[in-house]
Amino acid sequence: MEYIQAPATSSQGNILCCTCGVPIPPNPANMCVACLRTQVDISEGIPKQVTVHFCKQCERYLQPPATWMQCALESRELLALCLKKIKSSMTKVRLIDAGFLWTEPHSKRIKMKVTIQKEVMNGAILQQVFVVEYVIQYQMCDDCHRVEAKDFWKAVVQVRQKTVHKKTFYYLEQLILKHKLHQNALNIKEIHDGIDFYYGSKQHAQKMTDFLQCTVPCRSKTSQRLISHDIHSNTYNYKSTFSMEIVPVCKDNVVCLSPRLAQSLGNMGQVCVCVRVTSTIHLIDPNTLQIAEVDGNTYWRNPFNSLCNPRQLEEFIVMDIDIIRDQKLGAGACMRSNKHTLAEVWVQKTSEMDTSQQYHCRTFLGHLLNIGDLVMGFDFANSNINDEYLNKMNPHHVPDVVLIKKSYDRSRRVKRRNWKLQEMARDRDGMDTDDERQYQDFLEDLEEDEALRKNVNIFRDAAKIPVESDTDDDGAPRISLMEMLEELSLSDATGGEGADMMTD
Repeated sequence: MEYIQAPATSSQGNILCCTCGVPIPPNPANMCVACLRTQVDISEGIPKQVTVHFCKQCERYLQPPATWMQCALESRELLALCLKKIKSSMTKVRLIDAGFLWTEPHSKRIKMKVTIQKEVMNGAILQQVFVVEYVIQYQMCDDCHRVEAKDFWKAVVQVRQKTVHKKTFYYLEQLILKHKLHQNALNIKEIHDGIDFYYGSKQHAQKMTDFLQCTVPCRSKTSQRLISHDIHSNTYNYKSTFSMEIVPVCKDNVVCLSPRLAQSLGNMGQVCVCVRVTSTIHLIDPNTLQIAEVDGNTYWRNPFNSLCNPRQLEEFIVMDIDIIRDQKLGAGACMRSNKHTLAEVWVQKTSEMDTSQQYHCRTFLGHLLNIGDLVMGFDFANSNINDEYLNKMNPHHVPDVVLIKKSYDRSRRVKRRNWKLQEMARDRDGMDTDDERQYQDFLEDLEEDEALRKNVNIFRDAAKIPVESDTDDDGAPRISLMEMLEELSLSDATGGEGADMMTD
C-alpha cells in the first residue's frame, strides 16, 4: 500500500494532479499516488532476493562473517538476521515494520514483508510495502566439518604416565570437566598409557598444556611437522604435537628417595608413602610423620620410582597397636602431619592366620586403626625389589611392612554410594579389564580424602537409593549431601521434553 502524507490544514479543497488531472487533496508533490508511483520507487536498490546459508547438521544459520546462530522459523532472532542482510541497502529509507509471510517449510524459501518510508519530491513522505525473498542454501559449518572429517586437526596434546594405575588420570579428567577445557577438543582418544586431545588450533592446545602444567607435576616437549607450503604467499601449514609426561607416581605408592633429596626435604626417611598427587607430590614418612611436597622440577632433577603397584598390596590384620605420643625429631626436620597419628603396630597376614608369623612396623594410620581392623600394606620382608636407592640403604632402616590404608568392605561401600561423577566422551582403544577396579579405587580415595575432592564436582545420583542399615555401618568414610551438586538436565529446565512451563 502506498500513500502520500500531507500536512494538516484547517480548510482543505481539491486540486488537479499535474500529470493526469485527477482531483486530489493538496500535497507537496501536486501528484496523485498512481503518478507518483511511476515517477519514484523508494525500494530501488534494496534486493528483493537474498541468499541465506544454513547448516543441516546442527541447524544453524550463518551470520557473516563467521558466526553461526541457532534460530527457529519465524523467530525474532531469524528476523534480525534477515534484516541485517539488507541493512546496508536501507540507509536512505526508514524502516517502519517487518514480518514473515507463510511459506512451505520444505520450500527452502523465507518471505519477509517490509514496510518503509522515504521523503520524496518537495517534502512528501511516501510509504511502500514490498516482499523480500530469502533463498536457503546448504553449507556445512566449521564445527560440523571437523566432526565429519575426523582427521582434521592442527594440534594434539599427548598426555602420558608410565604407571599401571590410572588414579592421576581419573583426577585429571575431573579437573578438565570442571574447567570445561574439553569443549574445544575435536576428538579425545584414550590409549593404553595415556590420552590424546586433538584440537583445531594451536592456541587451544597451548591452553591445555598450560593447564596441565599448573595442575599435575609434568614436563613437556613440543614438535611440529610441515604439512604444506605455499611459495607464492609464503604461508606454512604445520601440525603441532605437545607431549606431556606426568611423573610416574600415584597415590598410595611406596617410594624410595635418594639420600640427597631426602636430606633436602628436611632429613626425612628415604622410604615414604605418596598420600596425594595434585600440582605436587605429597609424601609422608611412616616412621616420623614428616611430610614434604615435591614439584615437577624437583622430581625430574632427582627422579624416584614406585616400589610397588596396587596389585602387590596384601591384606593384614592388626594384632596390637600402641600410639606414640611424643616423637622427637632431629635438627633441620621438616613439618609433621597434623592429620595423622604415629603408632607402632603388630600385624599378621590374613593369608597366614594358621601361622604365628607377625610383623612389627610404624604407621601413620594410628588415628584409624584398632585391634582387629584390616589394613592394606606392602611386605618388604618377603619381596625382591630392584631399586637403586633401596639396595644401598642400611637393611636395619628398611621396614618389614609399610601400611598404606585401612581396608573396608567394597560391596557395602558401593551399595550405599549415592553420588556419581561425570565422564568425558572419548574413544577407547585396547582398554584393560582392570579399569573398573581402578575406577572404584579412585572413588574410594575421594571418599577418604576431603582435600582431594575439593577440586572435583560430585553429583547426587538420583537414580540410586542408598541402603541405610546399622549392620552395614563399618566406619567407612562417606561424602556428605552438602558436598554434592544437583545434575541439571534439559528436561529440568523446560519442565519435560519440550513441555510448556506456563500453566493455567
